[in-house]
Amino acid sequence: MDVDREARRQLDVLKARVVDLLVEEELYEKLRRSLSTGTPLRVKLGLDPTAPDLHIGHTVVIHKLREFQTLGHDVIFLIGDFTGMIGDPSGRSETRKPLTIEEIQQNAETYKRQIFKILDRERTTIEYNSRWGKALGSEGMIKLAARYTVARMLERDDFQKRFAEGRPINLHEFLYPLLQGYDSVALRADVELGGTDQKFNLLVGRELMRDNGLEPQVIMTLPILEGLDGVQKMSKSLGNYIGIDESPEAIFGKAMSIPDHLIARYMELATAIPREEIATIQAGMASGSIHPRDAKIRLAKALVAQYHSVEAAEKAARRFNETFSARVFPADAPTVTPPVDLLEPGGKIWIVRLVTFAGAAPSGSEARRLIRQGGIEVDGEAIRDEDFRVLLDRERRIQVGRRRFFRVFPPK
Repeated sequence: MDVDREARRQLDVLKARVVDLLVEEELYEKLRRSLSTGTPLRVKLGLDPTAPDLHIGHTVVIHKLREFQTLGHDVIFLIGDFTGMIGDPSGRSETRKPLTIEEIQQNAETYKRQIFKILDRERTTIEYNSRWGKALGSEGMIKLAARYTVARMLERDDFQKRFAEGRPINLHEFLYPLLQGYDSVALRADVELGGTDQKFNLLVGRELMRDNGLEPQVIMTLPILEGLDGVQKMSKSLGNYIGIDESPEAIFGKAMSIPDHLIARYMELATAIPREEIATIQAGMASGSIHPRDAKIRLAKALVAQYHSVEAAEKAARRFNETFSARVFPADAPTVTPPVDLLEPGGKIWIVRLVTFAGAAPSGSEARRLIRQGGIEVDGEAIRDEDFRVLLDRERRIQVGRRRFFRVFPPK
């Protein structure tokens, strides 16, 4: 085997879709040494279990981990059960609310199950940073904190902005990048991946490894995927996400709702659709020979097949076509019966309260936004009055957005 040529080939594969690669020549040398010695690289990704499910925004970096595995390298999926109790301040305009130990443990279990929808179980090691984080103790924390100055921490964009605006920055938030960096020391990582918002934290890891006499890790950052609204970062708290553990119908329907300008980006970052095909689809949409709806169907099928099966993707596509193209209210739509204490005199219920009670909107503010956009229908008629009351004198059929349906029955 020509080691130099193979190292360059692997480097070309791994560079695709990467925003920052620091330092490229170091990665080449690591790959070359790995091939020469037969020792796989140790590639690390850390995620704090701040929500109970992974969404396709998370999978942008997880797919890059899978590429490393395909090339013969070992992956460390690090669950931040210790750092999760601090809360990552990256990209935050305010202090993140810390999670309880119980919440972290529960979320971690779902992460462990869901990542193997993408990663190779045989080449993946799951670690928890509480193993060495708790062992640091107060003396270790003080020594770690002595590695960085407040001025250096304030170089972070998010800290800098909060400081300039007079927003509080709690002292424990300064510890977060140091603890994340110390993870790389404890694991002796060759490479660490993260979103572009993690660049500062990843660089801290390089410096701490060097300070500890270790070869510094290479860092790779990948793009942050926009949510279904096409503007903000995909987030469960914003309700603009596609969860990888959702039903085939939910994944398909959500994919069909993304803005047209994000079709190719979702394909490139969240699916295994070949780049050549993505380029052809982009060119076709630009020329008008491919309709955006057809491109979205290709995207939606790819996502469902990836997390369920090809058969499930075909079934979801048929159901979507029956429901949305033919405007058929699904026969298996869930049913809801509000309790009597939610009803107003005369057997009416406020539409905002009904939609949130049914779980079709994550909050009252989101329900109001949908109403203003004409995104909520009662018995086929769009509701645009935020104060509208639904009379529960019989079964009512409610549609919220393009993909949520439920039947409402009056309480007995």
